Amino acid sequence: MTRIVVTGGAGRLGRSLVTGLVERGHAVVSLDRAVSDAPELRGVGQVAVDLTDAAAARDAVAGAEADALIHLAAIAVPFSAPEDVILRTNAALALNTMTAGVEAGISRIVTASSPTVIGYGAPAGWSIDRLPIDEQTPTAPWNAYALSKLLAEQTMRMLHRQTGDATRFAAFRPCYVIAPEEWAGAPTQQGHTVAERLDDPALSAPALFNYVDARDVATFVDVLLTAMTDIPNGEVFFVGADDALARRPLAELLPQYVPGTTAEASVLTGTTPAFSNAKAKRLLGWAPRHTWRDELDAHPRRAHHSGSPGPRPREKS
Repeated sequence: MTRIVVTGGAGRLGRSLVTGLVERGHAVVSLDRAVSDAPELRGVGQVAVDLTDAAAARDAVAGAEADALIHLAAIAVPFSAPEDVILRTNAALALNTMTAGVEAGISRIVTASSPTVIGYGAPAGWSIDRLPIDEQTPTAPWNAYALSKLLAEQTMRMLHRQTGDATRFAAFRPCYVIAPEEWAGAPTQQGHTVAERLDDPALSAPALFNYVDARDVATFVDVLLTAMTDIPNGEVFFVGADDALARRPLAELLPQYVPGTTAEASVLTGTTPAFSNAKAKRLLGWAPRHTWRDELDAHPRRAHHSGSPGPRPREKS
């Protein structure tokens, strides 16, 4: 059994990650701004702490007496706060928590990044020389959220340069996270249901139709923690589903919403997604288990009922 401290454990992804790790026999301590009363966190150790305070972060992480640290805590939606607040907050959270992990002698430290570091959706235009996107694709953040996630990756690399292999590091970029209750019709992070995002491709197009089930993120982290001593230190992984969140092939859809991608998208036939998870499969032996087709079939009544149309918030992924 591994004792794991998870920052942001009360959040959307955090709750599923904590639950999944506990189900796999790990002891988990969640550090977040407030203690959550979510049913899935009952019985899980929770500590309310402001991790932007370096001293508080140091004390909380040391007090968890953990073998591994998973850093999720962040302002999680682009443009949900002023740009300077997002950058300052997320950068401080990454630096404070990972540094605290090193100082506490935690041997495995993992930070959550984001596919947005690639820069798709830039107002001045975005182009790419090949698809699908993978870990070799150049980063080009265009907003404070994406920049803060790239800074988290660079913070990991900075600490690796300080510690060598005394501490093992990794980062992962989870695609658009869909929590278990959202398959049954609960709103996703942008306020739409999964069915609405499928029925109207314009809703998923800004994120290039990427997605991942939160439970698959939990299995990824579990496998990653086991493998970290055997794989190169400081690796970065995309974590996404094996298909796209789209009813039609991306070879057809992407050129409609991302001008100039006709040739590059031509390889995305069938259900092929725009983001490759091949590296995680190759290095870790991990594969996602959940697809929107199976999950919507399992929740036919609520998942396929969108209700009356109304104003929709602007996509921020």
